Order: sequence, then structure tokens, then C-alpha cells
Amino acid sequence: MDFCIRLAHLEDIPTLTTLISESARVLQSGYYSSEQIEGALGIVFGVDSQLIQDKTYFVAENNHQIVGCGGWSQRKTLYGGDSGKNNQEDSLLNPDTDSAKIRAFFVHPKWARRGIGTQIMQASEKAAELAKFKDAEIIATLAGEPLYTKFGYQVIERFEISLQNSQFLPVVRMFKSFMSSP
Repeated sequence: MDFCIRLAHLEDIPTLTTLISESARVLQSGYYSSEQIEGALGIVFGVDSQLIQDKTYFVAENNHQIVGCGGWSQRKTLYGGDSGKNNQEDSLLNPDTDSAKIRAFFVHPKWARRGIGTQIMQASEKAAELAKFKDAEIIATLAGEPLYTKFGYQVIERFEISLQNSQFLPVVRMFKSFMSSP
């Protein structure tokens, strides 16, 4: 493995912002139009600094360069970056009754298909389980759906997110119980 996984820091935000844009524009292009991707950048595809502050967001590094990111959340927000949040309280979830949220996975295009998403998913699920969550859900992009399926997530529903540029972004709500995992 030529990368390591660590918790993200607030100082990483400028690098993460660039990484997310590059990842979305290249790796999502087979699933979404350029108009959909541009409409989603920052709003849907963006850095949620609350995840970093909560210490639930990971980065993959190679030679001190961030090449991937992703994490989980113990808050109600399902997706989106800081600029896409409304002013509603992003309250904490109850692990006894709520699902952890798997959030914001992006890999630099030059580092795709090297196990970065897998390693970050493993770290995220382990952390969510240690926080006593019994299950997790994700709002997956069409490009991310195969990864999450590989991890045992099941499709609950398909829907579209309305974007500010009058486009719609098809996504997939997926769910996994940790209790039934091998």
C-alpha cells in the first residue's frame, strides 16, 4: 500500500476542496453531465468542515499529498459541503435509534482503483461501530454505488437532488446493518 490513512485537519480544507473538484469532474463524468457536476460542486460535492471538527473524516496520503478523502458522521446531515448547508441545526444522532452517515468519499483521478475508498470505508465503518452505531446509511452518487454495494449496502431508494443551476443530480440512498455483517 503506497498511502496511509489519517484523520483530516482543518488546514487540509483548501487541498480537499481542490481534490473534490478534480475527482468529481473526472470520476463522475461517466455518470453525470458536466452541468450536473458543476451544479453539485460545493453544494453536494464539497467539504463539510463539521466532519473534520468531529474527527470523523479521513484522508489518504502519499508522500504528504492528499490523494483521497471520506468519512462518516454522527450528525443528521446526509450529504453536502459547507456552502450547501442551510441554517438548520446539525444535531447529533442517537446510536441506539439512528444510523451513522457515510459521507463525502472522493479520490484523486490518478489514484482511483487503488483501494483508497476501500481503506477509508473500513476506517469509517470501524469508527462508527466503536461509537455504538448499529447501522449506516449513505446518499451515494451513481459512481459510488458499486463501492458501497461491495461493502454490503442495499439500495433503499433512488431520487434526485435539485441543484441551483436548474439541474438534477440522481443519487441512491443505501443502508447497511453492522449487526448482519460477517
